[in-house]
Amino acid sequence: MLKKALVAFMSIGLVVSAASAEAEMRIGFVNGQRVINESPQAIKAKKKIEKEFEKRDQDLQKLAKQLQGLQEGLEKNATTMAESERHNKEREFNDLNRDFQRKQREFREDLNLRQNEEMASIYENVNKVIKKVAETEKYDLIVQEAVYFSPKIDITDKVIKALGDASK
Repeated sequence: MLKKALVAFMSIGLVVSAASAEAEMRIGFVNGQRVINESPQAIKAKKKIEKEFEKRDQDLQKLAKQLQGLQEGLEKNATTMAESERHNKEREFNDLNRDFQRKQREFREDLNLRQNEEMASIYENVNKVIKKVAETEKYDLIVQEAVYFSPKIDITDKVIKALGDASK
């Protein structure tokens, strides 16, 4: 019994020693979402993707207006149209709607793919910059996800500034 108590006290002593050694650790926090929203590389990539997909987006908007016009025409004139004319207009509307749905799905898939490609390269660059800041300023640990962090360990602004300097 005495041995167990002695082992327990020694274990507590080791934990306290380890805790005091950890207190000397230098820890930093980076808000990854803010870095992605505010970094010059991410802003440039967003503009590039918007420009790349602008024409397709406009084409989809035109197609949506055309669909809306067809639907309104059908609803407005359905009672006065001949059965065959109404049937043809409904078929035209359904074909156009199917085409619109397909183009919209392809647009979203292509847009997501391009965004993921750009983000992968940005994340790689961000991680390099975070590592460089950590090594330069002698941080022992940098975290990007946390339930809570003290503002005094937040180095997000330093990382964004370093990313700005790296993009020049």
